[in-house]
Amino acid sequence: MSLVAHVQAIGREARALFNVGQAEGLTIWSPNVNIFRDPRWGRGQETPGEDPAVASRYALAFVRGIQGNSSSSLLQTSACCKHATAYDLEDWNGVARYSFVARVTAQDLEDTFNPPFRSCVVEGKASCIMCAYTAINGVPACANTDLLTGTVRGDWGLDGYIASDCDAVAIMRDAQRYAPTPEDAVAVSLKAGLDIDCGSYIQQHATAAIQQGKLTEQDIDKALTNLFAVRMRLGHFDGDPRINMYGTLGAADICTPEHRNLALEAAQDGIVLLKNDGSILPLDRSTVTSAAVIGPNANDGMALIANYFGPPCESTTPLKGLQSYVNNVRFVAGCNSAACDVAATDQAVALAGSEDYVFLFMGLSQQQESEGKDRTSLLLPGMQHSLITAVADASKRPVILVLLSGGPVDITFAQSNPKIGAILWAGYPGQAGGLAIAKVLFGDHNPSGRLPVTWYPEEFTKVPMTDMRMRADPTSGYPGRSYRFYQGKTVYKFGYGLSYSIFSRRLVYGTSMPALSSTVLTGLRETMTEDGDRSYHVDDIGTDGCEQLKFPAMVEVQNHGPMDGKHSALMFLRWPNTKGGRPASQLIGFRSQHLKAGETANLRFDISPCEHFSRVRADGRKVIDIGSHFIMVDNHEMEIRFEA
Repeated sequence: MSLVAHVQAIGREARALFNVGQAEGLTIWSPNVNIFRDPRWGRGQETPGEDPAVASRYALAFVRGIQGNSSSSLLQTSACCKHATAYDLEDWNGVARYSFVARVTAQDLEDTFNPPFRSCVVEGKASCIMCAYTAINGVPACANTDLLTGTVRGDWGLDGYIASDCDAVAIMRDAQRYAPTPEDAVAVSLKAGLDIDCGSYIQQHATAAIQQGKLTEQDIDKALTNLFAVRMRLGHFDGDPRINMYGTLGAADICTPEHRNLALEAAQDGIVLLKNDGSILPLDRSTVTSAAVIGPNANDGMALIANYFGPPCESTTPLKGLQSYVNNVRFVAGCNSAACDVAATDQAVALAGSEDYVFLFMGLSQQQESEGKDRTSLLLPGMQHSLITAVADASKRPVILVLLSGGPVDITFAQSNPKIGAILWAGYPGQAGGLAIAKVLFGDHNPSGRLPVTWYPEEFTKVPMTDMRMRADPTSGYPGRSYRFYQGKTVYKFGYGLSYSIFSRRLVYGTSMPALSSTVLTGLRETMTEDGDRSYHVDDIGTDGCEQLKFPAMVEVQNHGPMDGKHSALMFLRWPNTKGGRPASQLIGFRSQHLKAGETANLRFDISPCEHFSRVRADGRKVIDIGSHFIMVDNHEMEIRFEA
């Protein structure tokens, strides 16, 4: 199933809950499409990861799925993409999100922070954008006319409303000291393009702002028009709601077998196999006579669903999932919680030495990462490291370590420990997470997940979280951020993930590759940098020209066995050099395909040079360099030249 199918299920259940009186409205403030810029960020768990191309694809699918049938003017629900823009800090070393001033370059805004929001609006047709607490280069996002009116509503064409993050208008006066009075805060935000405040500040102070001449009734009318237009598109004023296309949705459409299966599928597909020494996995259930299950995340239903969740239809913890495969299972938590400031190491060691196989369920929880809480360390919390090592030493055979967390952790010790045979990362996998993990462990599902973020070593925490720069600065020792720019050591790279099968991928060289010296480029003005690099402005090529430059590329994927399974092929672009802030590489496409053992398939990637070959200059403008570009799949490269 596609991501759209999963999100359609969320949208259907939301409308169904509304129809039966269990929800107060249909405006859903989701998805969070901020870039997971720093591994310590407490809300990174809500996002699709560090890559703007992945986040943009996710944004498009999420919005289309939750808002419903795009051919109808009636919205199933209203999606709200948040938090525009450059928001990725909660509370780090005394710096709080409410007063943080993010210094962001035009280059980073254009090629990292803004693309997911552009995709939400331009392609997904989102009916809402939420502005962030962040003050971007000194101007609060919810008071930023250039962002809200110029970019979101003007350049991107938002057809909907703009909401503030909760109490963001009050914060302009109380924390940011941007506006001297409550009336000024209300006036500057509404005039900038805000339509509704999550909070009561506008309700309390708008009348006084009008009386003081800082706001007009026309400003209020503009906001009300945007708000009520979305309510009309939701069908709130169409009479009997039972007669519209979503009117028949009800209790029977909630927690259906189909939706439960989707929850299981999503959990399975998200599990990443990080280590599998000696092919210890998958296990043969007939040979596993007993199991020791150890860890604070083994039998905690809350560890499955993390933050911002609805009540699950049912919940299968990892312990319960393993008990469905192994008859003799004994459990000890080993830690008082994921914080693990109290550890029952002796009890865990005794259990580990007495059972056939040992499974450790460790990681993080909302105690360490959540809204309002960033981490200061990338190591496992408390005494987890020592507990894992002691249990591994006592076990009869290499242990299996399963990590539940939103953000990455530095588990270098586990990578290199031969007594830890396998490592899986399951994220926060939702209601079916325990069953999904068991299915992977015992080979009923071949893992295919890939890491959506770089896993950094602990030494990365020396980098201030407040430094918003994406690009590295070797002169100062700043290492950069994300796989696109980071120049330091990694624990695991972006896109990493093992399988129980061996897959090969190669670019298929064919006759379909165009010579990109198209007549589209004839007569276009070239620009030249101080380094002598020549390029074309993407805006000058135009929509029609960009369409004519598109071409397909094929990737051959083969499953060499021994198991059937899904595989994701990732295609990257690299430039001949990284001058001018060019990324070291950039993901330009990804495709997944289920292949039987021994099967081969050709996957088509549609390449748009204006989108995929372009880069952003320091001034924020998109250009395509004249000369070589290299499409990469693993170690296979294909050179594409853009000729003058």
